[in-house]
Amino acid sequence: MPRLSHHPLLRIRCSKRPLLLSNRRSISSQTQRSSQPSQHLYQSLPPDWEDEAPSLSDFTELPHKDFGKNQLMETNEEFKRALRDILRKFPHISYAFAYGSGVFPQSDAATSRITSSPHTNPPEAILKWQKGGGKMIDFVFTTKFSQHFHSLNLRKHRDHYSFLGSFGSGIVSHVQDAYGAGAYFNPYITVNGTMIKYGVVNLPTLHRDLTDWDTLYFAGRLHKPVKILFEEPNIRVANQRNLLSAVRCALLLLPSEFTEKQLFSTIAGLSYQGDPRMDYGSENPKKIHNIVTHQIRNFRQLYHDLIMSLPNISYNDDHALSRKDWMEDVNLDLKLTQDMDPERRGNIVRRLPKSFREKVYFLYQRKFGIPGRECQEMLVESRDEDDQGSLKKPVGNAFDRRIAAEDDLPQMVTRAINQTVKWPSTAQSVKALLTAGPIRSWRYLQEKREKGRQK
Repeated sequence: MPRLSHHPLLRIRCSKRPLLLSNRRSISSQTQRSSQPSQHLYQSLPPDWEDEAPSLSDFTELPHKDFGKNQLMETNEEFKRALRDILRKFPHISYAFAYGSGVFPQSDAATSRITSSPHTNPPEAILKWQKGGGKMIDFVFTTKFSQHFHSLNLRKHRDHYSFLGSFGSGIVSHVQDAYGAGAYFNPYITVNGTMIKYGVVNLPTLHRDLTDWDTLYFAGRLHKPVKILFEEPNIRVANQRNLLSAVRCALLLLPSEFTEKQLFSTIAGLSYQGDPRMDYGSENPKKIHNIVTHQIRNFRQLYHDLIMSLPNISYNDDHALSRKDWMEDVNLDLKLTQDMDPERRGNIVRRLPKSFREKVYFLYQRKFGIPGRECQEMLVESRDEDDQGSLKKPVGNAFDRRIAAEDDLPQMVTRAINQTVKWPSTAQSVKALLTAGPIRSWRYLQEKREKGRQK
């Protein structure tokens, strides 16, 4: 892939762009959530950015100086510093984020159950941030070479690993990559007096899931607000594609008119479709509702730019959008409309992530009785790349428009989501018996089931 600074479509734009910090560990600290009106937020999405796929070497090569800053959720500086101090106890990490209820609340502090804190002696910043009782903090660490990471980490933190650690980093990294979604989790680890769970994933695995939706395991986590701590420019671009794909997929599941909360709930629920934890009572049944209700401002920050960039979706309340503080108003639930024309929706189908789109195609191949050879020719025709390896501008063809006109499209998309999520999530859960060990796995399962019984 050509570097972006040499891309003919962007050479002029790149040369005139102000220089950004290239240190991945400090760039997110330069960003604060914008309080400006929506038209100022929208400028961070330049035209046709989706149709370019260069390999970036640093943040100065992003399509725009503000590109992807919607992903950078705001927390107070002390909490962010405490999280980064935890990460500095580990070998080199290329990209990392913290997520879950330990980072962003999923209930009111006044009504949540106060339980004993899992932390032994956490920093004051974590105690202050986690109102209503201490919670384990979840992390995902992304590395370029997972075996090297595990080799160094085993020397420094052998107690983090189950019996698998005794077999060395080669076995650990093989179990990570070969089974489930490509993650290796160590739960119930105390670092800096703080109880954490951390998962390790290879950079290519994360990138592929964000762009193609192989498993939706990591892509689904990043559909929701997370606290990005260390950054990598190619992942920022890939995640922007992932977020836009989430909006498009949700539109195929929603009617012509819906509200913000319906849209965000549909997006937040994508990766829970087919997840065995939802089927067997290991998650709070109100989890999606709680996430959206208590994080509505962060969801708006994540998705408003993307909604505004799509031609087939619009807000119905221009008056509310004209208010400078509308994003902060948690009582608002704006109404939106989408164009149900098969041609426009056919373009949405065509722009779904590659692996996921192929599942939708195969479902309709069986429904329409299309011969395998003809279907294979359609898959070749609908490739995202041209013969030179550059991205093609995706435009829906006759097959995409036929799919878009079907009344059962929401059901078929839901089936494709289930097919994507179910096996990797199930395998990842089973793999926890090896990676976490039976005792910690049983403890984790019991705590999840207790959450699942909460109303």
